[in-house]
Amino acid sequence: MFNIKRFFAVFKARNIEFFRDRSSLGWNLLFPVLLLIGFSFIFSGNGRAVYKVGVMHLTQLQTDTSTKINTPFLATKYIDFIDYQQFDKAELKLSQHSIDMVVDFTNSQYWVNENSPKSYLVEKIFLSTEQGFTREVTQGKGIRYIDWALPGILGMNMMFSCLFGVGYVIVRYRKNSVLKRLKATPLSAFEFVSAQLVSRLFIVMFITSFVYIGCNQFLNFYMLGSYLDLFIIAALGAFCLISLGLLVASRSKSEELTGGLLNLTTWPMMMLSGVWFSLEGAPDGLKAFSEFLPLTHLVAGARAVITEGATLSDISYHITVLVIMSSLFLALGAYLFDWNSER
Repeated sequence: MFNIKRFFAVFKARNIEFFRDRSSLGWNLLFPVLLLIGFSFIFSGNGRAVYKVGVMHLTQLQTDTSTKINTPFLATKYIDFIDYQQFDKAELKLSQHSIDMVVDFTNSQYWVNENSPKSYLVEKIFLSTEQGFTREVTQGKGIRYIDWALPGILGMNMMFSCLFGVGYVIVRYRKNSVLKRLKATPLSAFEFVSAQLVSRLFIVMFITSFVYIGCNQFLNFYMLGSYLDLFIIAALGAFCLISLGLLVASRSKSEELTGGLLNLTTWPMMMLSGVWFSLEGAPDGLKAFSEFLPLTHLVAGARAVITEGATLSDISYHITVLVIMSSLFLALGAYLFDWNSER
């Protein structure tokens, strides 16, 4: 029979436990405020761009006085102008409908995609302000949004599995004194951390591969690159995220605090790593910040392999960053790892 006194006693005890944990209480009060401030800063402005135009050597045109070009088109509102140094990359983006036009002011040429409605409209705007340009045409079927978002969706799922799957387990082990018992064995901290890492890596890669192969039977994903290259960049990204999860949980004994720290880690990556929208044309400060997020390099590398046919040498920058981050996180996690206490 339901007893209101027993119910209230448990209710009161749990509330006291929560409010006495100053770290988790402070986090629950502070995190929503930080989230609101962050979103207001990121998405503030008078309006988002409607079109994207690739401009060859845009930075050089704007900074070099000898080649500087004053054109009304570059002052058009609601158009993002993206700098491209390689025409092949810009043409590929145009053929895939990722951008709406490519302009080369130096050689007075522009390219449009005849299969893109946005490209048609941007050309009309361009010709209303510019004259004497040679028109070039490219064609190509646009990549479905699911094909473009696929690396981000799988990467985000890997991120949650890596961080929460490792972080909460270790904190629970520490809270239940499992780690304290393991400390009495010859097992070293590095051995324990490494075993956790390899175990989670196997699980994450197995599940991700199974999901990709299964969904591919029905959705027929767009794929230009090598499946081996895709697997390698995915494994490196998962390794880096697991190492980060181990670092977050290296000392904490509070599940509430660990949950807050993991949310602090995952939310910026989920919103600012190019999971749902491209960062091309974003403010320089925002793009610079995203470079410090492991998920950015996982998603960018995988997306380049899938949509651009990039090889491992083409994405060597992302691979190098992931390796450096993984080494740093793993070394710090092993060094700071504590078996049974929170300091």
